Amino acid sequence: MKQLFLCSYFAGVKKLFSDYAKEKNLENKVLFIPTAGNKEDYTDYIDEAQQTFKDLGFEIEVLDIASCDRETVQAKIFQSKILYISGGNTFYLLQELKKKQLLSLIKEQIRDGMIYVGESAGAIITAKDVDYNKLMDDKTVAKELSDTTGLNEVEFYILPHYGEEPFTDSSKKTFETYKNQLDLLRMNNSQAVIVNDKEIKVVSEQD
Repeated sequence: MKQLFLCSYFAGVKKLFSDYAKEKNLENKVLFIPTAGNKEDYTDYIDEAQQTFKDLGFEIEVLDIASCDRETVQAKIFQSKILYISGGNTFYLLQELKKKQLLSLIKEQIRDGMIYVGESAGAIITAKDVDYNKLMDDKTVAKELSDTTGLNEVEFYILPHYGEEPFTDSSKKTFETYKNQLDLLRMNNSQAVIVNDKEIKVVSEQD
């Protein structure tokens, strides 16, 4: 059964994930991939995400897929019950996932019951293609990325940080550019999308 928890800002949906973890009776170990932040100047959200997991009683194993060999990364993902992929540069993240041939493995693991938690870039890559995000992320940092196909686990396209600084303009521009072409799902920093097979539910910290 496909089980995804997708958000713009993980630290901003702490209570939502806590409720989700209790409802799913999740085990308390998570494989934490911060790789998307490697090309970013600002990465406080990665520290905040780690702290959020710790506050909720999770044990974290941090794995930067860019600095590990393919066999190690594949073995770690194969063994994990919960996979978290952080925000950062979507195109760089996708490049590194493809270099280590991880997309098909992640899809298989999701099919086998692994919980997938994606924040911002980590949520965007669940779409069929991530090219629409080029107005928000610098595509040129991923010089080895030849195609932008994603995990294709959802039929919608997450548009994170909608109306949130410093993405107010770029998120709005992305929406205006692609709203008639793609099923864009706009999300602010206190919302999450929970996918259980065919069921899709948008939840908010403010509810």
